[in-house]
Amino acid sequence: METIVEKLAAFTHATNFAQIPSAVVEESKRLIIDSIGCALAGLSHPKGVIGVDFAKLQGPGAPGEQATIIGTGERVSAMAAAFANGELINALDYDAVLPPGHVSPYVIPCAMAGMETSGAAGESLISAVAISHEMTNRIGKALDYLRDVKNGKATPPPVFGFSSSVFGAAAAFGKVRGLTKEQLAHALGIAGSMSPVNSQWAWSMHMPTATVKYGLAGAVTQAGMSAAYLAELGHTGDIQMLDDGEYGYRRLIGSSRWMPERITPDLGQHWYFPAEQSYKPYPHCRILHSPLDVLINIVETNDIKPSEIEQIKAWVESWVMEPLWVTHDITHVTQAQFSMAHGLALGAHRIPPGKRWQSPEVVFDPSVLELMKKVEYEQHADYEAQLARNPASRPARIEVRARGQTFVGESLYPKGSPSPDPSTRMTNEELTTKFVNNAEGVLSAKNTDVVLDLLWGLEKIGNLNEIMSLLSGRG
Repeated sequence: METIVEKLAAFTHATNFAQIPSAVVEESKRLIIDSIGCALAGLSHPKGVIGVDFAKLQGPGAPGEQATIIGTGERVSAMAAAFANGELINALDYDAVLPPGHVSPYVIPCAMAGMETSGAAGESLISAVAISHEMTNRIGKALDYLRDVKNGKATPPPVFGFSSSVFGAAAAFGKVRGLTKEQLAHALGIAGSMSPVNSQWAWSMHMPTATVKYGLAGAVTQAGMSAAYLAELGHTGDIQMLDDGEYGYRRLIGSSRWMPERITPDLGQHWYFPAEQSYKPYPHCRILHSPLDVLINIVETNDIKPSEIEQIKAWVESWVMEPLWVTHDITHVTQAQFSMAHGLALGAHRIPPGKRWQSPEVVFDPSVLELMKKVEYEQHADYEAQLARNPASRPARIEVRARGQTFVGESLYPKGSPSPDPSTRMTNEELTTKFVNNAEGVLSAKNTDVVLDLLWGLEKIGNLNEIMSLLSGRG
């Protein structure tokens, strides 16, 4: 009988572009465009800079096994490029969100590196992105989830992280490289054995927070690619890794839940990830997006200036009242991506959302830091009930006291999420605008337009060479 790993390998090997529904193709292209744009924005962020510098230290690699660091034109080993590109995509915390959390920065760089080393066509990149997101989403549903609700209460797991994306990373690289079904199975088995630990809660609780955040995207990309390379070279992996709840991956990764029945049913016939794929209009932890939607609407509609604000009070998701999110002590720009008080203070300044939010002059603006002192927050009483009704729910309430009045607003679904409210979905036009803003200062307006045309028509291109050249500012 086939193991789960073997079924996932068969799905990866057998799925070709012609079999993927048009809606899944479209969502995959949206993810690629959003991720590359986030990488361009991340070039000026310390996390992105360190990722690029570390990739350069790893060297050019063997002939034929090189790939490009987005936005730089630098050619390094494929694994080094994937490390840098993962870190760039995730640098501002502006990248797309999919359960178990962040997926794109862990898997898309692997698919892109595979494209450059194999010379595969655009259809292969789309297929690899679709497969890796679907696989990671399904495996994530079998494990603990950050927004779990038990007995009517939000109950975050004691161990959590996004390291299970390592399977999608291995599949993405192996698919584009053209590994056999047997090699893909071994790659997935090896990936499980090489998976980084789930370190999110340690990072969330320890102050000051580390700039590696919830786990280095680059580390997962390299673990997944190493697994695929090793399988290609002849190593064998533990193909029972996902069947064994006692000694297998569930135990290795520290998950208290194991529901393998969620991984393989109707695999290849039904694609689940597009219905849960969210995009970020703000470079900030997703928990603050509903409150930011409401706050920004209040201050813009009523033309409220930061100096007029006496108090901002927020009701937020109940599981985030932990050190990472409630910190007021911002010593590094990365910490501003998660602080509720800083995020709301910044949002009240009506600075257009984008990479500027992560610049030191904005993060440490005295006006922003002063307004932080006037921000209060508590748990939203209806959070668990709304989440039980619809997993896209992120209820928020904001009260702004200014000019002797109290301005109030509420939201149930944040912008960027697929939800019962169609206005919350980010359109292709909105994602294009986000890309243009992220590319500003890195690419010329002409190159930005050409790159976008090529990416929206990705299935028609023969390889990534022209796109990667344009992304470096050349061409």
